[in-house]
Amino acid sequence: MIPHDTHLQIGSLLFEGLDQIDLTGPFEVLSRIPNATYRLYGKTAEPIRDLKGLRLTPDAALSDAPQLDVLHVPGGFGQEALMEDAEVLAWITEQAHAARSVFSVCTGALLCGAAGLLKGRRATTHWGSFHLLPYFGAIPVNERVVIDGNWIFAAGVTAGIDGALRLAAKLRGDDAARTIQLHMVYAPEPPFDSGTPETAPTAILAHARQSVAGITAKREASAQRIACRLGIKVSGQLHETALGGKRWDFGKSAKASAPRWVAAKDLFQPSRSRGQRRVQNQTAWPSRQNLISETQCKAFLFLRSIPRPRNPGRHCRPCRAHSA
Repeated sequence: MIPHDTHLQIGSLLFEGLDQIDLTGPFEVLSRIPNATYRLYGKTAEPIRDLKGLRLTPDAALSDAPQLDVLHVPGGFGQEALMEDAEVLAWITEQAHAARSVFSVCTGALLCGAAGLLKGRRATTHWGSFHLLPYFGAIPVNERVVIDGNWIFAAGVTAGIDGALRLAAKLRGDDAARTIQLHMVYAPEPPFDSGTPETAPTAILAHARQSVAGITAKREASAQRIACRLGIKVSGQLHETALGGKRWDFGKSAKASAPRWVAAKDLFQPSRSRGQRRVQNQTAWPSRQNLISETQCKAFLFLRSIPRPRNPGRHCRPCRAHSA
């Protein structure tokens, strides 16, 4: 937590075609942080429109921004136009290197990746672009909010509010974040359980994927070009699933420069064998939404498959060291 008497400069990147809730959701939180100044910065000081037409006006141009304590990078379809914009990427890089915290929302993570800032970082982004993170050297983590050092990643859209509250707590303490949450009356009770690919009905998910197929294809092409520029080699093949989603498939002999990360649910398959039933019963299984490394998964399965002695007192164990 930063001392309350330290004034904070907080700034958000504003660009044509962003998703306004990637900006305005966190704004509701960040603008309420005590002893802080919040500003919007664009390539110019001219107004822009979000992807649905909402007009937004920057407070200043990028060149006029001071060094920020908190850099907020939102996403949206307009992010794609900035993936190879030297001015914007240089500004993000310069601000991120000296900032106390960097906060990425949705496909803002792809912009940070294009700036070369995600190598080796645990990160998340919108489900429609999640499969692109390895192209930027990131370690994909399928969670709503992911924290890696002074970086905070929110998966997409409304997750930006959750991430911003986590950031507020980090900057000013839990009570300050709780106070902001109360003023916002942030206690969501969604009428449907359809907010993630894991919970959405099959037909709804397929339609949603189809609706973003065009921008996804453009993002994939950009990610591949940027991976070449950054010298990131991703071995393996990206396969279409039955619902139009993407997943990585690394062959047995493949040596991938990007981390070998797989969905836990793809490896933790129930078995009818006695040993596997025992493992399933004894183990607190990882979240089905998490991504874990293939090596970790295999080691986990092996260790948990070793039968436990029925009478520990009659066996040699590390804590007893032949004392029985």
